[in-house]
Amino acid sequence: MQLAALFVCAPVLSLAADWKPADNPLTTPWTAQVTSEHALPEYPRPQLVRAKWTNLNGLWDYAIRPKAEERPAQFEGKLLVPFAVESALSGVKRPLTPEQRLWYRRSFTASPAKGTRLLLHFGAVDWRAEVFVNGKAAGQHEGGYDPFTLDITGALKPGTQQELVVAVWDPTDSALQPRGKQVLNPNGIWYTAVSGIWQTVWLEPVPAAHIREIAMTPDIDAHQLRLTVATGDAADFTATAKLRGKEVGRITGKSNAEVKLGLSQTELWSPDSPTLYDLEIALKSGDSVKSYFGMRSVEARADAAGNNRIFLNHQPLFQIGPLDQGWWPDGLYTAPTDEALRSDIDTLKKLGFNMARKHVKVEPARWYYWCDKLGFLVWQDMPSAMTRTPPSGVRKGAAEDAQFPAEIAASWERELKSVLHSLINAPSVIVWVPFNEGWGQHVTNDVLKMVKALDPTRLVDGPSGWEDRGWGDLKDMHSYPGPDMFPVVKDRVSVLGEFGGLGLPLAGHLWWDKRNWGYRTFEDREKLQAGYEGLIEKLEPLVKQGLAAAIYTQTTDVEGEINGLMTYDRKVVKFDAAKLAELHRKLMLAVPR
Repeated sequence: MQLAALFVCAPVLSLAADWKPADNPLTTPWTAQVTSEHALPEYPRPQLVRAKWTNLNGLWDYAIRPKAEERPAQFEGKLLVPFAVESALSGVKRPLTPEQRLWYRRSFTASPAKGTRLLLHFGAVDWRAEVFVNGKAAGQHEGGYDPFTLDITGALKPGTQQELVVAVWDPTDSALQPRGKQVLNPNGIWYTAVSGIWQTVWLEPVPAAHIREIAMTPDIDAHQLRLTVATGDAADFTATAKLRGKEVGRITGKSNAEVKLGLSQTELWSPDSPTLYDLEIALKSGDSVKSYFGMRSVEARADAAGNNRIFLNHQPLFQIGPLDQGWWPDGLYTAPTDEALRSDIDTLKKLGFNMARKHVKVEPARWYYWCDKLGFLVWQDMPSAMTRTPPSGVRKGAAEDAQFPAEIAASWERELKSVLHSLINAPSVIVWVPFNEGWGQHVTNDVLKMVKALDPTRLVDGPSGWEDRGWGDLKDMHSYPGPDMFPVVKDRVSVLGEFGGLGLPLAGHLWWDKRNWGYRTFEDREKLQAGYEGLIEKLEPLVKQGLAAAIYTQTTDVEGEINGLMTYDRKVVKFDAAKLAELHRKLMLAVPR
């Protein structure tokens, strides 16, 4: 009998017909498409896909209790996973304080065949998650942005009916763990907290000998993919690469060691031509996965005029894009649907942008898939562990770097490595941004060099704005409204990591009717358009002087910030898309070749 017949999710959720989103100031065009039976049903991990899996998104029992209390005897109601408890799409929309814990419970059916392991995957849970299966502790994880997996085979009980309980504690801004822009009291540039499960949860039966992960590094000059297949014990595998359905490479090898998969046909990945190869990997023991990769290179070197720039596939490319917060009025950290997740990228490409800086947030894996698929470059921030206010008694400057609390630094570094590891195969990700504007900045150059050593195939921004320490591939200025740049230097690339922030509040599309702000606010769309065109006019001579990238604040309005290219509900694009696309094209053409 096949595993799929032995492993199915039970229809345990009886109140599905009664579920609805909580009342909310704004909806998006996709809010109404979310139902309790249809909550992000897509396979969540596009670069390591298995055919047999069970999505655990849907209605779970929930309870909010004092932090010190054990598992509640009674639960309070239903919460729609994977939407945070504070979001409207959870159906709950309640704050979680640092003095409380959030409890989840649901049942599932599983009776895996002998020799089969059952893996429980979490895309992300903010912040500390304790997992129990049939009353047994199955594992614990700390970190709001990195995925984690638990083997729960040993906790399964005879029969098919199983129970899953998750307890979550989230200190938000009362502690120094990575939390990005989340605060308990939203204001200004700080937004509503996100607690608990906020990405897909799923189950996967696998053979005892199975593929744990893969690592892929394109080598465009050698026309090959450097590939490592990680398993428990060494195992034989075969990897097959296909381009538009045609086989263009095949190799057999041993797991846990790098092999070189040669390609008979090489087509490069770029924003203008986002070619992706399909990859199939099969172990001799029976496990198999599907994946994809893109062939591209990233480097920093001098252009024809002698100015250092970012080169993609050995060609200089001026990069223009928005600061991207990744927030939604209905789902907060979680887009309501996969179509919505894709829509932001589609809109930005129509506006003529070729990249985004993902700002102090990490997205679900499917967002990076859409960037890979559609051709959109990504500069990836690490979520900050604290604001730029240094610990008590520590002055700003070099001493701040040296005296950042060791236990917090170690926790932050662990999550940084995990985030980097989880995104290492995405061709769209070309720059790592460990620090933003001194927020939680510590031992800066050591961290930047560590990231570069972990991934020498991408560039490291060091840091983005403010507290530069003299190292990093990029020297990054923030200037509002700007634009401006650091003079070009011999061994680094000059970029403008944030500028603009031009605001326009549009009635009917506001999160609240007070405290709305932008770095500079306009009265109507015509004046806003003229203001943006004025910024780009000033930007073009900087590009000719050596500026390699510029990042405009921001993709959408977010809560009280009204400086988005779009409104927070994604119902209005504030600018003339064709005019912006033409302005951005001229900037790209201004780069000497």
